Amino acid sequence: MPTLVQDYSPFGPKATNMPFLTDRIQKTKQGDLTKRALDDENRASSPVNPARETRGLENSRFNFDLANIATELRGSIVGQDQAIDSLLQHLKVICADIGDPRKPLATILFAGPTGVGKTETVRILARAIYGDADAVCRIDMNTLAQEHYSASFTGAPPGYVGSKEGTTILDQEKIEGTRNLPGIVLFDELEKASDAVVLALLNVFDNGILTVASGERTFSFRNAIIFMTSNLGTSDLIKLQSRRQLIPDALHWGKRRKASEIVQNSLLARFPPEFVNRIDHIETFNWLGSQTIPAIINVEIEKLNRRLRKHDCQITLNPEVISFISSQGYDKRFGARGLRRMIRKHLEFPLAEFLLTNPTGENTTNCERQIIAKLDGHQLNFEQL
Repeated sequence: MPTLVQDYSPFGPKATNMPFLTDRIQKTKQGDLTKRALDDENRASSPVNPARETRGLENSRFNFDLANIATELRGSIVGQDQAIDSLLQHLKVICADIGDPRKPLATILFAGPTGVGKTETVRILARAIYGDADAVCRIDMNTLAQEHYSASFTGAPPGYVGSKEGTTILDQEKIEGTRNLPGIVLFDELEKASDAVVLALLNVFDNGILTVASGERTFSFRNAIIFMTSNLGTSDLIKLQSRRQLIPDALHWGKRRKASEIVQNSLLARFPPEFVNRIDHIETFNWLGSQTIPAIINVEIEKLNRRLRKHDCQITLNPEVISFISSQGYDKRFGARGLRRMIRKHLEFPLAEFLLTNPTGENTTNCERQIIAKLDGHQLNFEQL
């Protein structure tokens, strides 16, 4: 007869298999961590990408087009040439693939007044790289203002509902990007986040890793460009801007330095120094002056024409219409957002009524309708060519 081994385990006979299963699970976790570490180390020694050979970047794994990105940004973001130049410098380092493989590709904070293009810059970058302005893992930090909502970012702690799944509001696919394209992350209105979320970001900025509270899941930001936006210091920037006419052009550089100091001091008043110190670059956006408004209107009209193409329509504004919208819509406190509201009120509303009361005829379905907006007093009229 076979010899029987008596099991004295307090958990019954099946408990004898648990050490084996525990060892297997532990080895699997260690294998995943080792593979992730090897991937990070091998980033600098990735295979040659044939698409980059003609650009002098034979050893870079990234294949996004810097020239196209610059064209998209300069064509859509008005009055922020210095911010765009700074962003392009960071993208060159990323494209050359010479950054630290154990950190995010870049950690950039866009500061300045509301409605000047901070968030839109990130969306345009995503559109230039991925062809989709929504290819961004965007976290609106005002949704994490309450302390008890921080679990939606860091995951529920052990013992709470959802802790085993490691569920968060982060989009892992958009964070990690692809082998040839960087992920894009946006923490919008950073100053509104709770302190618990800010502390969680410290580790992300330092080594590019976020482990959820339960330890069951890890997010890697090492292939991502991290953007943040903030409106801190806006009231002091308004006071500085009001003195602009009193400062000669030769001293405008000194004024920009003063604006940067205001933003830096506001950040240190809200966040701990170790957090601010982990940000690679802080860029202060300019106020939108009245001279930039016509260019912004042209950008908005181009967006409107892209939406009208599905209706086989295109619209053109007379110069007096542009002047009228500029005078009605410019308010430096609200930036481009106030201008968009005026475009909707004075242009899109009457245009919608015109299109509904003048439907496309059967004989014009195969050709594009050309519509011209003209000003009659304080009212816009439309004429179809």
